[in-house]
Amino acid sequence: MNAPSTPSPVSRPQPQPRSAYPVFRTIGTRWMDNDIYGHVNNVVYYSWFDTAVNGYLIEQGVLDIHQGEVIGLVIETQCNYFESLAFPETVHAGLRVGHLGRSSVRYEVGLFSASGEFAAAAGHFVHVYVDRHTRRPVSLPEPLRQVLLRLC
Repeated sequence: MNAPSTPSPVSRPQPQPRSAYPVFRTIGTRWMDNDIYGHVNNVVYYSWFDTAVNGYLIEQGVLDIHQGEVIGLVIETQCNYFESLAFPETVHAGLRVGHLGRSSVRYEVGLFSASGEFAAAAGHFVHVYVDRHTRRPVSLPEPLRQVLLRLC
C-alpha cells in the first residue's frame, strides 16, 4: 500500500510593481474606512475596485450609469492583502484587464500607498455585460472594447 501523498503548498500571490498597471486613479481614504484595528477594513478595498474601474469607464465615455443600454454585473471578486493602508492616506489604484471576452471582462486592480512601489493589495472582479432591461449577456459595445484593449 502506498503512503498518502502530501498536498503541495498553495503558492501565495506576490505584490506586483506599479509598472504592471497601465492606468492609475487616485482615491482618498476617509475616517470611516479605518476599523478598530487602525487600518482600512477589508470590505472597503472592494469598494475601491468598483470606484476605480467604473470611474475610469465613465471618464472614457464608455459607461453611462443612468441611461446606458448595456451594464456590467459583477459575478466574481477576490482580493489579496500584502500591507495595511490607513486613513489619512491617498491610495493609487492601478488598473488592467486580465481577460477580455465576448461579453465579460476580468478587471485587475492593484492598490498602492502614495509612495509604495509594490501593491499593498491586489484583486480582481469579473463583469458580465448585459442588456439593462433583460439582464441577458450581450457583446461588449465596440467603444467599450476599444477602451478595454488599452488596459490589456
